[in-house]
Amino acid sequence: MRHRRRGRQLGRSSSHRKAMLKNMASSLFLTERDELATEIHGNAPRVRRRITTTIQKAKEVRSIVEKCITLARKVQPAYGAAEALLPESLREADKLNKQEEAYKVWRKSDDWQAWAAARAPIVNAQRKALQMLGSREAVDILFNDIAPALLEENPDRVSGFTRILKIAKPRLGDNGTQAILEILGENNNRDTSDSVAPAAPVLEDAPVEEDAPAEEDTPAEEDAPAEED
Repeated sequence: MRHRRRGRQLGRSSSHRKAMLKNMASSLFLTERDELATEIHGNAPRVRRRITTTIQKAKEVRSIVEKCITLARKVQPAYGAAEALLPESLREADKLNKQEEAYKVWRKSDDWQAWAAARAPIVNAQRKALQMLGSREAVDILFNDIAPALLEENPDRVSGFTRILKIAKPRLGDNGTQAILEILGENNNRDTSDSVAPAAPVLEDAPVEEDAPAEEDTPAEEDAPAEED
């Protein structure tokens, strides 16, 4: 019986397949790197929030990407609750400096316990996402850039954050069916429900030219009778 064998094998061993899907999911999120990080690492993407692969791999990676985005999206309200519990002196800094005296005093107070409890859902979700992606940079981009943008663009969407578009041209070499896996957003919005189809051009009937009357053939002149000698 085929129990507990969900998903495609993709012609790879279990460890190879899991590592490949992790890397592909991380690559999709890493397309949102800022310009400085892209210059350092190189390999700038042609289009952000998009990767191209075979359609079988895209369908397998899609489930991982959807789970990670759902995790990051659910804990976004916790960021505001945790930031409200920070002291004014520490709220302005981009990153908490644990060597400052103000931080050491705040660390031993009950306010820190409340702040840590407010951040507990965020830490838990980040650890789960790190397990699925295997890249701290991808997790950071997901929680700080992609998830807030998706929540701002469409707060009512709770699932279906990705889309697979089949490419007509097969892959060169093995003739594999290619597909695009992309994250939905304002940059690649393809909703055409409000668009108006262009009106078909009206072709006016061209005037029909009448044929000129055919010229009548003039009767041939009769041959004159031959003169007798």
